[in-house]
Amino acid sequence: MRDLKTLVSTYAQPGRIEEIWLRPGRLAEPVSVQDAQIVEKGLSGDHARPGKRAVTLIQAEHLAVVGALLGQGPVEARKLRRNLVVSGINLVALKGRRVAVGGAVLEWTTVCAPCSRIEKALGEGGYSALRGHGGWCARVLRPGRIAVGDRVEPLPDDALVQESR
Repeated sequence: MRDLKTLVSTYAQPGRIEEIWLRPGRLAEPVSVQDAQIVEKGLSGDHARPGKRAVTLIQAEHLAVVGALLGQGPVEARKLRRNLVVSGINLVALKGRRVAVGGAVLEWTTVCAPCSRIEKALGEGGYSALRGHGGWCARVLRPGRIAVGDRVEPLPDDALVQESR
């Protein structure tokens, strides 16, 4: 039987970036792009919150869950205003881990909770439907280029130390 530390660090497959969204201004409509540069404060061209909320991510699989909780099909990622839509890997399982996202390295920091405006975007019950499914905020540990289709995978705990030698 494997120990808990081994189980927690094991993933069936890497994830994948499905969509990239930039929010050019505080309330501006998000713009879909095929690639972007992640800089220390977040995605270049995005109205980001530097630090622990520099990049926001949501699981593509949760778009259908939120839609089902609203009694409809999958919600459009654009309406949720997250930067990256990722599939194939459980984002919750990556909390506190260093994660390679394309050419960048991020660390999940906190849950990306819905804001009060989500009700307008999704309709009645949207706020409650998104709770627990709103994704994660991340800080940038190493800037880099990302593109739709890039891998999302956890790094060994000492990966950044090894790279800097």
